[in-house]
Amino acid sequence: MIDRLCMVFILMTSFSIIGQKDSANIVKRTYTTAVLPHDIHIVIDGDLSDDGWNVVEWDGGFTVFDPNNGEPPSQRTKFKITYDDRFLYVAVRCYDSVPSNIEKRLARRDNFAGDWIEINIDSYNDKRTGFSFNVSAAGVKGDEFISRNGDYWDDSWNPIWYTAANIDDEGWTAEMKIPFSQLKFGKKQEQVWGLQLNRRYFRGEERSLWQPMQRDAPGWVSEFGMLKGLIDIQPQKQLEIQPFVVNQFDTYPAEENNPFRDGDDFRLNGGLDAKIGITNDLTLDLTVNPDFGQVDADPGAIALDGFQIFFEERRPFFIENKNIFDYEFADGNDNLFYSRRIGRDPQGFVVGNDVGFVDQPKNSTILGAAKFSGKTKNGWSLGLLESVTGNMYAEVQDTLGGRRKELVEPLTNYLVGRVQKDFNDRNSFVGGIFTATNRNLPDNLDFLRKEAYSGGFDFRHSWKERNYYLEGNLVGSHIVGSEEAIERTQKSITHLFQRVDAGHVEVDSNRTSLSGTGGKLEAGKAGGGNWRYNGGVIWRSPELELNDVGFLRQADEIKQYASLRRLFLRPTNFFRTAQMELEQYTTYDFEGNYNRIQYEFQGFINYKNNWWTEVGAAHKPRIYSNTVLRGGPRWRWSEENFWYLFFGSDARKKFNFTLGYVNSQAAEDNFSLVRYVLRFNYQPFDAFSLSVSSEYEENPNKTQYVMEASFNNTPRYVTANIDQRTFNTSIRFNYSLNSNLSIQYYGEPFISRGTYTDFNYVEDPIAEKLKDRVTLYSDGQISRINGGSSYMVDEDIDGVTDYEIEDPDFSYVQFRSNLVLRWEYVPGSEIFLVWSQGVVGFGDPTETLGRNLDNQILGQKKENTFLLKATYRFIL
Repeated sequence: MIDRLCMVFILMTSFSIIGQKDSANIVKRTYTTAVLPHDIHIVIDGDLSDDGWNVVEWDGGFTVFDPNNGEPPSQRTKFKITYDDRFLYVAVRCYDSVPSNIEKRLARRDNFAGDWIEINIDSYNDKRTGFSFNVSAAGVKGDEFISRNGDYWDDSWNPIWYTAANIDDEGWTAEMKIPFSQLKFGKKQEQVWGLQLNRRYFRGEERSLWQPMQRDAPGWVSEFGMLKGLIDIQPQKQLEIQPFVVNQFDTYPAEENNPFRDGDDFRLNGGLDAKIGITNDLTLDLTVNPDFGQVDADPGAIALDGFQIFFEERRPFFIENKNIFDYEFADGNDNLFYSRRIGRDPQGFVVGNDVGFVDQPKNSTILGAAKFSGKTKNGWSLGLLESVTGNMYAEVQDTLGGRRKELVEPLTNYLVGRVQKDFNDRNSFVGGIFTATNRNLPDNLDFLRKEAYSGGFDFRHSWKERNYYLEGNLVGSHIVGSEEAIERTQKSITHLFQRVDAGHVEVDSNRTSLSGTGGKLEAGKAGGGNWRYNGGVIWRSPELELNDVGFLRQADEIKQYASLRRLFLRPTNFFRTAQMELEQYTTYDFEGNYNRIQYEFQGFINYKNNWWTEVGAAHKPRIYSNTVLRGGPRWRWSEENFWYLFFGSDARKKFNFTLGYVNSQAAEDNFSLVRYVLRFNYQPFDAFSLSVSSEYEENPNKTQYVMEASFNNTPRYVTANIDQRTFNTSIRFNYSLNSNLSIQYYGEPFISRGTYTDFNYVEDPIAEKLKDRVTLYSDGQISRINGGSSYMVDEDIDGVTDYEIEDPDFSYVQFRSNLVLRWEYVPGSEIFLVWSQGVVGFGDPTETLGRNLDNQILGQKKENTFLLKATYRFIL
């Protein structure tokens, strides 16, 4: 492994000294604003005739960013900026030679459709973060918080500001009025902020910028020009209070004799969100009894490998300022903070011979949460989050008709602290994170961990105009609990200390704590010229555990990786842009087992007509897994090859589509995957849009894990040939009556069916040939009684059943939908009217997907939720 790492860094060093041409030095532009006289006012109506605009000069000189970088744009753009003691005012004139062809598509907030103009402001002047305000020719507003030098744009940030647009015979105009309270800056006599304006000319699919920028730049915010002339503006502490009230009515199929499922429920709920400016830089967000009823349902998913499924955060309180709290320390979704743990499904359950009916809560109630976050003028990014979820009880009716409550989720406190500090002229930063989870555990929930702590240190250093970088992190975890809780952790699929052939880990049933480490070290080239590359190493020790308030899929892994990418940034007569990339990685466990190596190629091309193609292929000559047999010995898969091809039409058109195909094949037909993808968007008129995304896949596997049995006091690992087929479709439409009133629908049917045949048991799990890895049961060894739900195995054929295999066939069906009317009746205050439907069921595995769709979704009475939520945002 050391030889491989040395080779990676030698290659990286070699490429760094090849005569590549870095970005040419571009002169930073400056716009100098002036204060608006107290007796002059600007009305935000899209009309630029107000006298207030005469106090400042126009600036223009935009240049093309994409596609013909550096050339004059097809249409001219100019702007003005002025201010008073509370607001920043922006006026933009977007010339258009054919005003009747300006694309003015209506959409919900933060849907950037048609022609638009955007202003980006780096009021911290840290060259990494910024605030983005966008308005389309139809008057639809958008706003995002920019972080990681443009790598992350958070559209959940919804500040209060004012804008309007107007189309005239010269093109179209836009006005913006941005409160200083929505920006963050320190106290100085003169503010110097980063500034960029970005125009999308829709017909030509052209982006033009005020501050010229090379396509090979290493970032976005670091390339901004400067805004000067802001004299003696005072930082303004933000104080916003947003109470809400919710009426909810649920209907569902009644269950006979079940007192908890009588057909309908009604509840009235209320809560409060608040935003308090401690300083102009730092904000305290509070929420009491939050409601997330208008949030989209999670997509359907099923995991046969036993690992947990990662779902994106959708709840507004946790999404806002998410970038400050993120600590992605490895690859994939591994993170020290995974906010979906807060308010999770209760982990306890009710059992007993006297249990009749149970009313199990669907999620844990968040009693309250507070989030202190922001960034100071000195380059300190700070974040502190505290949340408490309450005791959750399942209500039980016993077989004699008596009632009682049982605790299924304890009172739990979550704490997350995050800090980063910029230095070296904002080219470098160091940071840290600390998390704590503490549960008030009674005896019946002693299988949960009582305490869980994690911490980390991270850094990034960039040099040579930020084109080169070195970054890394180090994390540690410590969990405390009962002997049962720690033993369950050791045996979980994340760890599997019980693996029979592992010499470096073993289950210790007397332990009451566990500590582990992980980390990452990476170096590479992020900008300048046409080449990009990186390489590094990631490790997760066997004892690392983050799943109390973080996300960790698998521990006990060391991974080396490297990639090399070639960009084609200058348009030709054939394409606008293109790129090719080569990737390679290997993995080991902490015992030194060499588990995997993969080589992959990826390519992308955006043609001159804005159609595009994406293609990729990979070869995996070595695939070993420590987890397939769920605590059994290390398993070998046959070598695998896969490839994919996607292509799509011009996304600007009223109808556009994507077609995709994925094919994976393992040697000896060990397993395979075939996936078909169809996506399309249709916007027949400006106010209405429809999108559909469908996938169908077939995923057969001759050695799908089924169970572990005991034969003659030795473990027997049973696998089988599975024929798995999955279909899902997500449907969305949006109808906008105006820029503040819209109706949106989301629906997704999900069906997955698996049937098992050719049962077999593991003979030699790391044999080269598949026929040597497993042995098929003969007809005399396995049988199934008519109508029975299990297979009987008489392995030694002595007439006595040695063990049973419960029928693993399945057909899982789920449907979720939301119909939401959203009205922002005043800026920042909203009314939601929501109708949600859902059904979850189990179909007949012997039936087709289509018949199960008909029987279990179309033919079933669904659960309905009708919700009315009203908020009002007080600005004090």
